[in-house]
Amino acid sequence: MTENQIIIYQSSNGQTAINVKLQDETVWLTLNQISDLFYKNKSTISRHLNNIYKEEELKQEGTVAKKATVQKEGNRIVERTIEYYSK
Repeated sequence: MTENQIIIYQSSNGQTAINVKLQDETVWLTLNQISDLFYKNKSTISRHLNNIYKEEELKQEGTVAKKATVQKEGNRIVERTIEYYSK
């Protein structure tokens, strides 16, 4: 598999489509993508992730990557740092 591929997953009814970033055979998802994938709100996913790190089931250093992205918000272009999660 090629590095930095993007794979699109779509539900059978076409309601949900998720663009997945694949790097070094690891899938990276944003909080929004995880929320969409599991049909849960972002606060639920965030709480769950925080508990995983608090209880040291996983280490943040190896499972969180921060990447800058530029996006249009209204009439302005904004650069934001987005966290991606793996494992």
